[in-house]
Amino acid sequence: MKLGDGVEAAIHCAATLASVDGNSTMPGAALAECFGLSPSYLLKHLNQLTAAHILESVPGPAGGYRLARAAERITLLDIVLAVEGREPAFRCGEIRQRGPVKIDASAYVKPCGINAAMLKAERAYRTALADVKLSDIVAEYAAEGDPRSYAASCAFVERHQRPQKSASSKQT
Repeated sequence: MKLGDGVEAAIHCAATLASVDGNSTMPGAALAECFGLSPSYLLKHLNQLTAAHILESVPGPAGGYRLARAAERITLLDIVLAVEGREPAFRCGEIRQRGPVKIDASAYVKPCGINAAMLKAERAYRTALADVKLSDIVAEYAAEGDPRSYAASCAFVERHQRPQKSASSKQT
């Protein structure tokens, strides 16, 4: 299974936004700069995260993005599904019922064993992603990441976050 590059970008952006103070925001252009991505490419994924209520988009000259809920309430599965969609990675096309060896449809009453195995693997994969919270990723990076990298990331967030004048409450 290959996930799109947007998943990596989305997880990194959400983790970065978990470090933004209070109800401050960070502009999408700063997030794109932080990871060396095209702003137009990243905007698509930020919009997907916003539509999934993982991020909140704040309009205006001091606007930007922030988490829509606490990092403890966002899982990697939430982010993957927001970017990749809810469809399973494997989609059975029932090709066993095509070609020169196909027989009457009544021979295919049992579900395809390949499809069943792939869907079982998908459930295990999604369960594993649901067990990892965004806050876990951030805490692990703070505790075990290279201190230089962590300090540089914190400094970048500090330089680019935009405090908001109105204290809209973040869902917890």
